[in-house]
Amino acid sequence: MSVVVGLLAGLAAVVLKNLTYFIEASLERGILISDNSLYFVLPIIGLTLVFIYVKFIHKEKLKLAVSSILFSLSKEKGIISPKQIYSRLITAPLTVGFGGSTGLLGPAVASGAAISSVLGSSLRINAKTRSLLIACASAGAIASIFQSPIAAIIFAVEVFSLDLTMLSMLPLLLASISGVLTSYFFLGNEILFSFTVQKSFEIEDTLFYIVLGIGTAFASIYFTKMYFGIIKLFEPLGSPIYKLLVGGLAIGTMLYFIPPLYGEGFGFINDLLRDDHIAALGHTPFDTYIDNIWVVVALLAGITVFKAVAMTATLAAGGAGGTFIPTMVMGSALGNLMAKIINNAGLGFDVSEANFTLIGMAGLISGVLHAPLTAIFLIAEITGGYALFVPLMITSAISYLITKNVIDYTIYTRELAESDSLLTHDKDRTVLNFMDLDEVIEKNFKPVRPDMTLGEMLHESVSKSTRNIFPVVDENKALVGIVLLDDIREFMFDTTKYSSTTVATYMHTPPEHIFYGKDNMRQVMQKFQTSGAWNLPVIKNGEYVGFVSKSKLLTAYRRELINFTR
Repeated sequence: MSVVVGLLAGLAAVVLKNLTYFIEASLERGILISDNSLYFVLPIIGLTLVFIYVKFIHKEKLKLAVSSILFSLSKEKGIISPKQIYSRLITAPLTVGFGGSTGLLGPAVASGAAISSVLGSSLRINAKTRSLLIACASAGAIASIFQSPIAAIIFAVEVFSLDLTMLSMLPLLLASISGVLTSYFFLGNEILFSFTVQKSFEIEDTLFYIVLGIGTAFASIYFTKMYFGIIKLFEPLGSPIYKLLVGGLAIGTMLYFIPPLYGEGFGFINDLLRDDHIAALGHTPFDTYIDNIWVVVALLAGITVFKAVAMTATLAAGGAGGTFIPTMVMGSALGNLMAKIINNAGLGFDVSEANFTLIGMAGLISGVLHAPLTAIFLIAEITGGYALFVPLMITSAISYLITKNVIDYTIYTRELAESDSLLTHDKDRTVLNFMDLDEVIEKNFKPVRPDMTLGEMLHESVSKSTRNIFPVVDENKALVGIVLLDDIREFMFDTTKYSSTTVATYMHTPPEHIFYGKDNMRQVMQKFQTSGAWNLPVIKNGEYVGFVSKSKLLTAYRRELINFTR
C-alpha cells in the first residue's frame, strides 16, 4: 500500500507541476511584451478563477494543506474528503500560474494525503495505519518534487510527529522511493536545482555562517509574525470579493516592482545559484542602476522582506498554495545578499554566494517550519553530496534554537495548538488528542430531584441503581449537586427520616465539572488529577449529561496508548 500511495502521490505532484508550468509558459510571452504591466492584472484573474471554482464547485473554504492534514490526523482519524484530491490540482496551478506568490509543495502533499486516506478507507484499515499512509503520501509527494527521498522521510517524521520505529520507517522508505521513481519516469533526469558545490566549507567562514544562522532566525520570526499579521488584517474585509480585489492589487503592485515574487520562484533560486543576479532579478523599474551592486543588494532585501507579504496576501485573498517553497525563496535571497555584503564591504573577505544562497534556504526552512533535520538533508541532497553539511548544521541549528525560543508554534501548528488539536512527539499529549470524550461518558446513573424525600429517593432510584452516585438535577435538567451512597448510608434504615428530609439535605457540590465541547481530554485528565475524584459529572449546554469515571478513562487511555505505539 505504501508503494501504491507513493506512486500516486508522486503522480499528483508531477501533474501539479506540469499544469502550473503550462499556465506560466502560456502567460510568459504576454508578460514580456507588456513590460511588466500585466503583473497588475494576472493575479486578480487567477484569484477570480479560484474564487469561482471554490464558490460554485468546491463549496468549502480553502485551508493550509499541512494544517488541514494535521487536524484530520488528530481529530478525524485520518479521514480526508475525496474532493481534496482534485481541488488542489485545480486551485494551486491557477493561483501560482497566474502569479500568486505561493508554493506547490503543500497542495501536492494535500492531494497525496487525500489519495491515501481514500485508499485506506476503501480497504477499511484502522486509523493508525491510515495515518501512516498519509505520512507516506507526503513523503512520496516531496520526494517527487525535490527528488530527495531522505529529506522526504525526515519531513514526514518531523512535521507529522510520527513515532519513528522500523514499522513506520519501512513504509516511508518505500513510498519515498516510489515518489522519486515516478518523478524520474515522467520528468527524466530533469532536476529542480542545477548546482554543484564549487567551494567547500572552510573553517574561517564559520563566523559568517553563525551570523547567517542568526539572520535567518530573525527572518523566520518576521515571516511567521507577518503571516499571522496579514491574515488578521484581511479579516475585517469580510467579503471574499473584497479580499480578492485588495489582495490581487497588492500582489500585482509588488510583482511590478519585484518580478521574482511571481509564482513559486524556483527560476530565481537557480539564477542565484549560477551567480547570475541580473537574470534572477529580471526586468525592474530599477534596471538603469542594476550595475551598482548595492542596488542589487537592496532589491534582494526587497525580495526577502516582501516574499512573506506576497505569499500571505495571496492566501488571504483566497488563493491556494503552500508556504514551504516561499521560505526557500526568501532564504535564498537573504543568504545571497549577506554573501554580497561580505564580499563587497571592502574587508577583504571572499565567500561563495551560491553556498550562502543554499544555506540561507536551510536556515529559513529550519526556523519557519521548526524542521532543522529536513532543512539539512534537503539542501544536502539538492547539492548532491555532503560538502556543505557542517555549515548547514551550524546555520540550521542556530536558526531553529532562536526561533523556537521566540515562537512556540509554526504557521502549520499555531491554530491547532490553540484548540489542542496538535499532534506532537509527546506521546501522552498525542494519545489524549486521539481520545474522544463521548467514548468515556457513562449515562447509567439514576438522577434525583432536590425536592424528593429520602424515602422516594431510596425506592425510585437507589433500589434500582447499580451505581453509588446520584446526580441531583432540577426541572431544567441542570445539575445542582450530587449524592453519594455514603452520604445516606447511616440514614437508609431510619424510616423516621423518609418523609421528613429531602435530597437537598444530603447533596453536595462535586469537586469538579467537565464541560462538554470546552474541556479537551488533557484538561479532563488534569481535573481528575487535581480533584482526586473517581467520578466527575459532564455538563453540556448547561444540562447534565452523565459521568466520566477515572477507571474507564484510564482504561481508554491505556487502550489508545497501545494502539498508538504498536
